[in-house]
Amino acid sequence: MIEVQEFRAEVRQWLADNLVGEFAALKGLGGPGREHEAFDERRAWNQHLAGAGLTCLGWPEEHGGRGLTVAHRVAFYEEYALANAPDKVNHLGEELVGPTLIAYGTPEQQSRFLPRILDVTELWSQGYSEPGAGSDLANVSTTAELVGDEWVINGQKVWTSLAHWAQWVFVVARSEKGSKRHAGLSYLLVPLEQPGVEIRPIVQLTGDSEFNEVFFDDARTDASLVVGEPGDGWRVAMGTLTFERGVSTLGQQIRYARELSGIVDLAKNTGAIDDPLIREKLTRSWVGLKTMRSYALATMDVEQPGQDNVSKLLWANWHRELGEIAMDVQGKAGMLLAGGEFDEWQRLYLFSRSDTIYGGSNEIQRNIIAERVLGLPREAKGA
Repeated sequence: MIEVQEFRAEVRQWLADNLVGEFAALKGLGGPGREHEAFDERRAWNQHLAGAGLTCLGWPEEHGGRGLTVAHRVAFYEEYALANAPDKVNHLGEELVGPTLIAYGTPEQQSRFLPRILDVTELWSQGYSEPGAGSDLANVSTTAELVGDEWVINGQKVWTSLAHWAQWVFVVARSEKGSKRHAGLSYLLVPLEQPGVEIRPIVQLTGDSEFNEVFFDDARTDASLVVGEPGDGWRVAMGTLTFERGVSTLGQQIRYARELSGIVDLAKNTGAIDDPLIREKLTRSWVGLKTMRSYALATMDVEQPGQDNVSKLLWANWHRELGEIAMDVQGKAGMLLAGGEFDEWQRLYLFSRSDTIYGGSNEIQRNIIAERVLGLPREAKGA
């Protein structure tokens, strides 16, 4: 296997050689809150990456990946972020569905879906949250009934990222009548391009729509497209979540560092840097970023209960506060629209309000840490 530093140099050189021409214009585009930016062009870039063997790096070689270690993948994401390469469009397939199918899927499911994730010809979305089951996944009410050789699905999912661009969605649905909470759930692979599916984009504070509502009205998928056993969906869904906050977080932190550096430059230009309170906030933000990196590196190669929840709390709160600092630095100018468009810092502020909600709210993360890690009593439920 190639040495980590050699691989890092290889990735750095490849990005320098390939982020040119039409691809150079994509630098810095995409990511949470900005998924609408040059989506088709970023997909072409993602396919270009795939052609160079730079997708699905941690997948086993027998499934088309390169079988690289966590350290190699960290090196890739760090170099990718340092190059300011455009955000990939295939994150859900590459980092969530693919590893889930490798861990829990049948050989038939693996041969059907993994190659199309690998080469970015099929995109995926996540069908977990519902209007009455946001962070509380066990409370889902979407149903799936096995009728002949098909699952018939009815219900609603919400906050379904990128569903309007995806061809498939992985859905957690209640497949056993009368079941409650974690029991009786199934993990289904469902095609989105069918008459029984309606996708409605949700307009965000930023005016964009990367999240969606998805309605299933007798939507169908093949009986063989249940991952794991019917009724065992909770275990598979939890397995997917363990892949969600992986090595890409270190690349994310480099992007955060770029944002912080930009706000520091803005503060110098506006004179806000002379305000002792602003300086203190910027310093605390820098310290918080270093803390996140130290925690990520310390826990990358080990699996401990609650570490993903701690990581989510760290970056979500830090990034939301960074958006607030950006507004403090801009002052009155942050309240105005230039040319009717949000600027970079206004967009950061508005979208980062959601960081502490999506992917599991702060309250849910703290409850998990308290109950499953510290062994504290369960939170009292209201009458």
